[in-house]
Amino acid sequence: MAALVAGLGVLLEPAAVRAQDTGGTIFGWAPAGQTVTVKGSTEARRHVTVKDSGRYSIGRLPLGTYTVTLEKEGKEVDVRPNIGLQVGRGAEVDFACPADHCEKQVSEES
Repeated sequence: MAALVAGLGVLLEPAAVRAQDTGGTIFGWAPAGQTVTVKGSTEARRHVTVKDSGRYSIGRLPLGTYTVTLEKEGKEVDVRPNIGLQVGRGAEVDFACPADHCEKQVSEES
């Protein structure tokens, strides 16, 4: 019986960890190779380069309100203010991509 109880405790542990999660994630589509920066109401900043697939994700952000900025070669291209995060949830923020294709285009000559 004790082994069964111990085994159940191990199985339930990941759920307990998720229940304590107090942050969120900002994710979405953007032109491949560009930079997405998030700035929180506390002035904390994080940034990521958009993957070749056109996807980006910035996780483990404290709850609050964020401004999400798309940058190309260090210059601001587009800004989305007032993005709110809720406990354990993400906020999708998509940016326009040329010809609706965010992924990196690979030429046949490459």
